[in-house]
This record gives sequence, C-alpha cells and structure tokens, in this order.
Amino acid sequence: MKPPLAFLALSFAVIAAGIALDKGVWTVPRAWNPFQPLHIEDSLTPVTQWKLRRLKGDREACRDVLDSAPDGTLNYTPLADYTPVAGCPLKNVVRVRRAGVDFNASFVASCPLAVAWTLFERQRLQPAAREVFGEPVESVRHLGSFACRNIYHRDNARRSDHASAEAFDVAAFRMADGRRVSVLDDWEGDDDAANFLHRVRDGACEVFGTTLGPDYNAAHANHFHFGMRGISLCH
Repeated sequence: MKPPLAFLALSFAVIAAGIALDKGVWTVPRAWNPFQPLHIEDSLTPVTQWKLRRLKGDREACRDVLDSAPDGTLNYTPLADYTPVAGCPLKNVVRVRRAGVDFNASFVASCPLAVAWTLFERQRLQPAAREVFGEPVESVRHLGSFACRNIYHRDNARRSDHASAEAFDVAAFRMADGRRVSVLDDWEGDDDAANFLHRVRDGACEVFGTTLGPDYNAAHANHFHFGMRGISLCH
C-alpha cells in the first residue's frame, strides 16, 4: 500500500527544512528557535513559555536572561537557596527591588518568574498602558509572592505556586500622571480602566503559565495571580 500523497509531501517538507537549516540557507529567528537562549528583548512566540520552564533548573542561564535586560530596567539580587519556612525550600530565587516600574515592596521570586515579569512588563503591560492612557505604568502594588501554604489554605490540596515563590499577586497599577487602576475597583465596566485591565490579563496569558483574575473566582476579585505552573491556564 502506497503512502498517501499528503504524507509524502509533509515528509519532503520536513527533510527540506532540515537540510536548509543545516546548510544555513534558512535561519529561524531567535524568538522562534527553541534551541536559542531566551532574551528579554525577544518577541513573544509560542515557544516563549517553553523556554521559561526550562530556566527553572538552570540557575546560570536564568540569570543570564535577567542580565540581558537593558541597563536600568531591573534591580535584583541573586539569593542562595534557603528554607525560610519549614516545608517550603526556595531554590533558584532572586529578590526583585525594581523592574521598569517601582513596587510597593521588594519581593522574593523564582528566577523564571522574575524573567516572566520582565518580559510581560516590557512587551505587554507598558504597551497596553500607552495605548489606553497614552502614558506608562509608573508603579505596581502587589500582595506578595512567597507564602508557605497549600492552595486556598486547604489541608488536602497541593502546594500553591506561592510556596516556591513562583507566583506573584498584583492588585493595582499607578500611571505616570498619578491615575490609579485597581483590579477590585475597575475590572467591571467599559471605560479605559477596565479596558486596560482586560488587556493586562490577556497579555499576561501569553507569558505566565497561570493567569487568574476576577473572572476565575471570588478569591481573585482583588488581584491578578501570575504563576509559573501550568500551561496557558487563563481566566
């Protein structure tokens, strides 16, 4: 029995692509190439989240990505592995003091989470702010990153992403002109603030493994949960 023509055509295309890559005839852009290191200035593609997940077990590569951010973009300190609370060891973590925005407090984050935030801020958060308000976000109010607990504090639940500093809860944004946009107060409606928040949520879904907000459940009525676990869980 002869193989179908479609199969033969696909096989030929795969072989041709492999030869083109090998001979240097065709070059895959870095952002699309799964074998090229992630860079803060790379555009977001379907392989971005996969590259982010690979950084979890590669401390040196992850910090190289953070260091690829333009000067002045990120103020962070690498931390040694430690266990701040029994049962919740932290590995490959950093303390973030400032990104392109100011924060109400510094926070400990897994290195991949810090990378994800920086990508999100530069490529989705700030463009959304400029498109909607004509100015950038100046500061972000967050509710923390690390908390040694199970999901929703349930005894029989798995550990939360917060237990390994792989999640970041964001409650509000302040624009350069002082305008404040709050997840709790501004999610509903059809004004600029609501439009901005929905764009923020949608943009985060392209970067973080898990993005949860008011549409998910009442527990997230006042904040966005940006987490590294999962693959494009977006509500």
